[in-house]
Amino acid sequence: MNNFINKDILEYSEKYSQQEPEILQELNRETHLKILNPRMLSGFFQGRLLSIISKLIKPKKVLEIGTYTGYSAICIAEGMNKNGIIHTIDKNEELNTIQKKYFKKSGLENNIIQYNGCALDIIPKIEEKFDLIFIDADKENYINYFNLVIDKLNNNGVILADNVLWSGKVINSEDHDLTTNVLREFNKSVNNDNRVETILLPIRDGISIIRKI
Repeated sequence: MNNFINKDILEYSEKYSQQEPEILQELNRETHLKILNPRMLSGFFQGRLLSIISKLIKPKKVLEIGTYTGYSAICIAEGMNKNGIIHTIDKNEELNTIQKKYFKKSGLENNIIQYNGCALDIIPKIEEKFDLIFIDADKENYINYFNLVIDKLNNNGVILADNVLWSGKVINSEDHDLTTNVLREFNKSVNNDNRVETILLPIRDGISIIRKI
């Protein structure tokens, strides 16, 4: 993953940002020790961004596409309405143990509904309207996910889409692999969609904040 910001500037920014809560430090360590591809973890700096956005929105209903080990769900839950619910989807059943362990430790097990399987099949069956949606799953389906969830998002609701810069590949004119092309098209299409307004932030691997008008 490319660093888009000078390392010293990033370290300074992290130093003067809210620090990672202890339970997330523990989850971060365990993910890196025991789970394949730990780089998929949202991580400290992005996690604090998710937390503060959630605190500003105070969502009652959240949809997360891509649970991984549960780090981002816990970050988002920090700002959720007291009786809020997160619906979170992941295709990898092998991660259930670590997810449930930390959801219980955080006291969130009653606020999180977990789904295992293909998000494209599961999303249409969830009959809810959401205040906040976090997309952080297989990049090849980002456009499909957006099209599935946009009508499930309340007006003024927010979609957060992770990894939209894809290690800088989206600006490399010689890079035409499937994922890169889909992310280019996703970034273009949401920016041109008159139902939403979008800002793409060069934080970590790029995160888009998409507000439904």
